[in-house]
Amino acid sequence: MENSLPVIPAKRYFTIGEVGDLCGVKPHVLRYWEQEFTQLRPMKRRGNRRYYQHHEVLMIRRIRDLLYDQGFTISGARNKMQELLQHERDKTRNGEVLLEGVEVIEVSNSQFGDFEDSSFLPELDVSPDAWQQVRRELGEIRELLAHDF
Repeated sequence: MENSLPVIPAKRYFTIGEVGDLCGVKPHVLRYWEQEFTQLRPMKRRGNRRYYQHHEVLMIRRIRDLLYDQGFTISGARNKMQELLQHERDKTRNGEVLLEGVEVIEVSNSQFGDFEDSSFLPELDVSPDAWQQVRRELGEIRELLAHDF
């Protein structure tokens, strides 16, 4: 299913027509699914026009997969979506990182020492300025991950 659908462009908002094309469903089906799946809430603007965000397009693709490819009923798909949402909430509560495909490698401090320790730097042949740049970038990444998406 996913392979036959077009790639989702890097945009912030999508119209109902664009989402229909990206997900392989007609706009009236999307409007109906909004009534059936409470998690699906596009933003409405002028003239009650719907604008979907990236995560909603992914959700619609998942709903489509459940209904069209896996043969779920609307009720069954609704329950499955609630189950998946609860699973994601549980992962968040347990402090798990929600980045798919990211491997976490745990390393003790004794393996690397203190990054401020100058005796550590010559072994890697990295300048102190380069380490400072890495630390700044890691701090920026940490800030980005700390924001609630």
